Amino acid sequence: MKTIVCLTSISFLAVSLVVAADPPAKIELKNKSDFKVDAGSRNPFWPINWKPAGKLSGSGMDQGGDIPVTAFVLSSITMDQGTRFAIINGKTMGEGTQFGLLLGTQTYQIVVKKIEDGRVVLGRHDEEIIVPLRRK
Repeated sequence: MKTIVCLTSISFLAVSLVVAADPPAKIELKNKSDFKVDAGSRNPFWPINWKPAGKLSGSGMDQGGDIPVTAFVLSSITMDQGTRFAIINGKTMGEGTQFGLLLGTQTYQIVVKKIEDGRVVLGRHDEEIIVPLRRK
């Protein structure tokens, strides 16, 4: 019985050495795939219906261009007798507050003009951007 096991293991070893001596054939690709994303397109790895919020920046240059309302997330408004505060993109701001909005490589200078019940009016140069309160 031991001799059969020894002979079998020796034969398997000899076969494995013969197979190892022959290198495997190289696989050649017919078409090489690549993945390129345009600068203005949506990242395909983001969840469905998810849009990135604009980032707040303390300083920078205003490059011009249109700012979508979706760049702002107004999550809360607090109104007292004389003071009004709003949480815009996670930062607490009052009327007259100036801040920089970073979208892509451009920084836009925005000012909080009015804080009203249910919405905030933001200004940039001549235009006004009305951002409604996001309710869940």
